Amino acid sequence: MTYQAPERRAGLRLHLNENTAGCSPKVIEALRSLTPSDIASYPDYDEITRRVEAYFNVPSGWVQLVNGLDEGLQVVAASAAKKTSGVFFEEKDTRRLLLGSVYPEPAFEMYRVCAVAVGLPVTPIPPKADFAFPLDELLEAAPQAGVVYLTDPNNPTGLAIPAGAIEQIAAAAPDAIVLVDEAYADFSGRTIIGPALERHRNIVVGRTFAKGHGLAALRIGALVAHPDTLAPLRALLPPFSLNIAAITALRAALDDQAWVDAYVAQSAESRERIYAWCDRQGLKYWRSDANFVLLRVGDSAPTLVTAMADRGIFIRDRSSAPGCAGCIRISAGTVDATQRCLDTLEALLASRHD
Repeated sequence: MTYQAPERRAGLRLHLNENTAGCSPKVIEALRSLTPSDIASYPDYDEITRRVEAYFNVPSGWVQLVNGLDEGLQVVAASAAKKTSGVFFEEKDTRRLLLGSVYPEPAFEMYRVCAVAVGLPVTPIPPKADFAFPLDELLEAAPQAGVVYLTDPNNPTGLAIPAGAIEQIAAAAPDAIVLVDEAYADFSGRTIIGPALERHRNIVVGRTFAKGHGLAALRIGALVAHPDTLAPLRALLPPFSLNIAAITALRAALDDQAWVDAYVAQSAESRERIYAWCDRQGLKYWRSDANFVLLRVGDSAPTLVTAMADRGIFIRDRSSAPGCAGCIRISAGTVDATQRCLDTLEALLASRHD
């Protein structure tokens, strides 16, 4: 399976959960300060890694920077595939091979893409009614898996994983890597980073600086775990995965937490506006802990998304995702961008009812 990124088109981009305010001005200033010598030299990662460890409040050795969180997802899949290859002689090992990677649907598409890329079988857990978290099903499947992908909050629903569920899954599957994708933690204000990673050394947390910090195009993420857990993952990474522009931008972004906090506040207000708009329209939606909202508009979802694109506003058709029939997803960024989207949607819906 090959993942094809959506076509980049000019307009209001509310389909990929990007930061609609852009990065901090301090990032642009820092990038402009790069010298010819900086760009001609291989980068050093020690100082920026220490900065990120401090940002996540973890000890030295607990962070591995990666070229976008996608690289982190990929290396976890590769590690799981390497760990299980060639040892399928006992019944339990055969079972692990059959399950490979496990994740609850609906899910971020890259989990499947990364697993398939390294030959790891894919075992999605079907969605439950109203996207209830399938804890029992995961507890049954996880012990036979090489890697379990979990997202908190979930993409595309924005729903939280229930408290304690991640540790239950990690305890039930000590031989599996439990990758907790916290791409939207800036908006949820919630993380499992802390003592749980010492108690369950098979947990690896994935973080990104694409969303709240607005560095998506520079591709910079992090894996956070006990050093013993990170060691086999580091062995699979190239030595210079991050470029100097990404490192320079991240350093500046970490110096401007106020910019992130202001954007997170705008996103929260935007979500409330989307909820209120859905209530007025009589549309089903799910309250989100992320910077987007999933809502159900019915069979017209694909044509509505196309009509919005024709007007220069891009939202995501999620109607083909498991459990998401008739659904669209709208990124909740700056209030002005959100209001423009809702006004245009309302006009479209009204014209179809005339």
